[in-house]
Amino acid sequence: MRVLSGIQPSGKLHIGNFFGAMRQHLQLQAENEGFYFIADYHALTTNPDPKHFAERTFDVAKDYLALGLDPEKTVFWRQSDVPEVTELAWILSCVTPMGLLQRCTSFKDKVEQGLSPVHGLFAYPVLQAADILMFDSNVVPVGQDQKQHIEVTRDIANKFNNIYGETFVVPEEYILKSVAVVPGIDGRKMSKSYDNTIEIFEPENAVKKKVMRIVTDSTPVEDPKNPDTCNVFALLKLVADENELAEWDQKYGAGGTGYGTVKKRVVELLHEYFRPFRQKRAELDENTDYVEEVLCKGAQKARAVASGTMERVRNATGLGVVRNA
Repeated sequence: MRVLSGIQPSGKLHIGNFFGAMRQHLQLQAENEGFYFIADYHALTTNPDPKHFAERTFDVAKDYLALGLDPEKTVFWRQSDVPEVTELAWILSCVTPMGLLQRCTSFKDKVEQGLSPVHGLFAYPVLQAADILMFDSNVVPVGQDQKQHIEVTRDIANKFNNIYGETFVVPEEYILKSVAVVPGIDGRKMSKSYDNTIEIFEPENAVKKKVMRIVTDSTPVEDPKNPDTCNVFALLKLVADENELAEWDQKYGAGGTGYGTVKKRVVELLHEYFRPFRQKRAELDENTDYVEEVLCKGAQKARAVASGTMERVRNATGLGVVRNA
């Protein structure tokens, strides 16, 4: 089964990215044919600083490789290294109803967050459909909040197939199970837009400082505490084993344990969990040629698939086809 996923190079990866979806994406590569890309075309909708854009894209590549992406099992590339995707996006835009895009909530949400209402942001779902349909993706793993993106892709694929004949594989959604909603240090969902993240690869002392600043309630040390509403306990659940978690749950109910004590244990467990990944990341910093080689080889494999798809599309639409009179 072919699985496709993309991530924007919109900033430093944080533990919310990892526990929210990345971990499951990486697990899927074990038993499936993975096609994962860095969505730098998509990131242009936010008008990133050109001086740092390429560097950020390359950093995401190093992050993914450090966290366990296996280039022997998974095709991994920069989106802009496969320019066929923009050609396909234009062709798909010619069959995509305006009403379908107007119903997409992501455009409205992002404009409300302060992004400029440019055409690229409005047409984002069409480029996303091109990403998915280009590579004959069977499933696309997403969280429940991204389900609409896959529904739009399916609608566009069916519309094209109805007009031009069976050309595209219509993908199925794969709703990620148990997607963790990771709280940031201010108690809201961890997000770069809230500036409340704990980055995966920032120095360990910086991680410690951020964890110790996590917002908690004012329950006195001696009183029982509710683990279900505690931001620190929510992080503890991500990195502690079941036995230790049960012990902490009992301590919360019994009282006598301060939040500071729990925070210190979260720091220790985060360091233990991510230290091997940090070591791998440091090695990749010293071997950037390898990272670029992985991306180039991935792009070659991706373009080979894209070439076959675009041949089908051009033949179906009559683009470049010479017919006898």
